Amino acid sequence: MKWANGIDLRPSVPLLCLGLVIGVGIVCWVWLRGAYDENRQVRLRRLCALTLFLCFDLVLFGSFTRLSDSGLGCPDWPGCYGFASPMGAGVDIAAAEQLMPQGPVSVSKAWIEMIHRYAAMTVGFLILILFVETWRHGIKQLRSPVAHEPWRAALWCSSLSMFWVILQGVFGALTVTSKLFPAIVSLHLLGGMVLLALLVTQWFAYGGRPHAVLEKSAMDKAIAHSGQWRLGTWLMAGACVLLIQLALGAWVSTNYAVLACQTFPMCQEAWWPEMNFTQGFELWRPLGQTAQQEPLVFQALTAIHYVHRLMAYAVFGVLGVVSIRMFKSGYKWLGLAMSALLLLQFFSGLSNVVMGWPIIGAILHVAGASGLVIALTWGALQFFQDQSAARSRLPKDFTV
Repeated sequence: MKWANGIDLRPSVPLLCLGLVIGVGIVCWVWLRGAYDENRQVRLRRLCALTLFLCFDLVLFGSFTRLSDSGLGCPDWPGCYGFASPMGAGVDIAAAEQLMPQGPVSVSKAWIEMIHRYAAMTVGFLILILFVETWRHGIKQLRSPVAHEPWRAALWCSSLSMFWVILQGVFGALTVTSKLFPAIVSLHLLGGMVLLALLVTQWFAYGGRPHAVLEKSAMDKAIAHSGQWRLGTWLMAGACVLLIQLALGAWVSTNYAVLACQTFPMCQEAWWPEMNFTQGFELWRPLGQTAQQEPLVFQALTAIHYVHRLMAYAVFGVLGVVSIRMFKSGYKWLGLAMSALLLLQFFSGLSNVVMGWPIIGAILHVAGASGLVIALTWGALQFFQDQSAARSRLPKDFTV
């Protein structure tokens, strides 16, 4: 079945079968590793951790797909010129490449694009299996008189992850059919970051906890927090500034505005270069054009780049405080990890500016951003979980 606007469903069945085979193979491997473990929750937690790892890899490979200009390597969806792999589309790819030798279609770009789709299908099937297994065993637990609360949280998390990965699939299709429309591509990248946070939350819902995080008792830790600014407040502030910066970073990448400023800390030999905010942050427009189909001026790209750079200062300030407070509050490895990720973001971002946007630097920048999402989500969940446990163990007349 072939639809208009680049949707061609003819290769859907073989692609679904391929994703199913890979997904089931991974699940069987995880299940066999825990063959002697009777705790179903442990197996789900292990599978969720593997899914999180693959989703992290998928975000990085999606970045590579975009940076290598392979996003339209197969200009239809979900297959490649109506085939399940570029091998069957050789004639069409050769014709497109001959028509536009420097265009978006080539054999290598087609393979990069399709591998990204194969990986996305695999992650989607794993999330589907987690959803089905969680509901299959969670309903039984909810009907029992004890130990149902963790499963209630797991049911909510698996359902939200399932909904979100479907939404990501829709945006993935729109990315191709809209010919890399900046707003769609940015939402697709931002959605991948949100999916990472959801999978971390789902792992916690299955009972996942890092080992030996705290050195204090729950009561001592609660008392320690009563005399200072709460870490929870800083965690929420960090989440807000990071979300804004992720959106700005996605907008920079999808508009190819990285090289608008090639010096640091100044931009174009000025502390406040000439910028066009109206065009730069006009959200619903084609790539490289305004909504009126006029070419985007260079000052618009400068505005996109420089706003992202200015916001980075706030992110470093807030998340720097968060990492220090986490370290002092007993979450030492999380604090150190966040500090290391901030340094990675600084140096990878700097390399993108002064070295002409090398692909390895750009991918490392996305890796650092993804790592910050995981670390901040992990830290927030761990902190609020520990605070809840501390409050439940405090005397009734104790106030924090």
